[in-house]
Amino acid sequence: MKIAINVPFVGKEEISAVTSILKNGTLTSAASKGGKHVQLFEKSASFFIKSKYVVAVNSGTAALQAALYALDIKQGDEVLVPSFTFVATANSVVSTGAKPVFVDVLKENYTMDPDDLQKKITKKTKAIIPVHLYGNVAFIDRISEIAKKHNLPIIEDAAQSLGSTYKGKHAGTFSELGCWSMYPAKVMTSGEGGFVATNNKKLYDKLLMIRNHGMVHGYDTKIFGLNLRLPEISAAIGTIQMKKLPDFLKIREKNAKHLSQLISDLDIILPQQRKNEKVNWYLYTIAASKRNNILKKLNSKGVGAASYYPIPVHKTPFYQQKIKLPITEWASAHVLSLPIHPKVTSKNIELIAKTLRDTVNE
Repeated sequence: MKIAINVPFVGKEEISAVTSILKNGTLTSAASKGGKHVQLFEKSASFFIKSKYVVAVNSGTAALQAALYALDIKQGDEVLVPSFTFVATANSVVSTGAKPVFVDVLKENYTMDPDDLQKKITKKTKAIIPVHLYGNVAFIDRISEIAKKHNLPIIEDAAQSLGSTYKGKHAGTFSELGCWSMYPAKVMTSGEGGFVATNNKKLYDKLLMIRNHGMVHGYDTKIFGLNLRLPEISAAIGTIQMKKLPDFLKIREKNAKHLSQLISDLDIILPQQRKNEKVNWYLYTIAASKRNNILKKLNSKGVGAASYYPIPVHKTPFYQQKIKLPITEWASAHVLSLPIHPKVTSKNIELIAKTLRDTVNE
């Protein structure tokens, strides 16, 4: 039996909710505030992350797009993003007509390097998108200081970090706008989906219009928008999953601790939480010199280990930028993520640890 890197954990409650909505027949709503289940989900997400406003959309990418549109990012603008991330971070910038400018990451936790960020700010820079990668919280204090100095807004890409906190505050809530994903592989899911959070009423009102073709009352388009709405079925699944999220996070933490205890003596770099940080353990990511050999051996034993990301965004065929991002390139050649999601058992953890030990010590 294969141990997948990440799988959704759904039960009878989600199935029952979906069935009920299908029987009712109200599958979506073009109302400004969204349908009944969308509003319930937004309320539960707002309560969990402790943000004043939440706007649900149909993907994490849509969340980033909506946030960029809300800040009026457009052609000719530059937005600073890490290259060591999923391509959606950069693609969302390109979708506005703006240019993503790639920033290196820190070896400590694979998030945006504030020093490199500072160097890449120009007169064209209009926003910064740090990514809280693998559930690790970016060095948001320093990034915020730099942003404030240059009067730049921050959009936090928290797609992978729902439940991660720093100094007691949720990743994604340190700045003007935070964006999350509810893709099936994330720590909780709505099937497909995402949401944007803000404490700014003007941005909130804009986001409501942006997700609904710029409309308020129907056919009265006031600003540019798209159909970014979250269906009622997805919202209902998301609301139930949000209730289960604390338990999901506890199991991930338990599995992470167990795995760390079993492999702490190996010649690899283990994931570490820094002071005042609590990660959600979305991905348990190690770094090793024999990464490709380890990956092959784990996969052959049925362990769905994976490399995120073997090709940094700036080296993909679409972007092809000849720039130097040394830590990004080092990370892409050395990192490896291991499964620790709620369906991973103690025996699974022991198998992962043994296979890892055998391969590293070969």
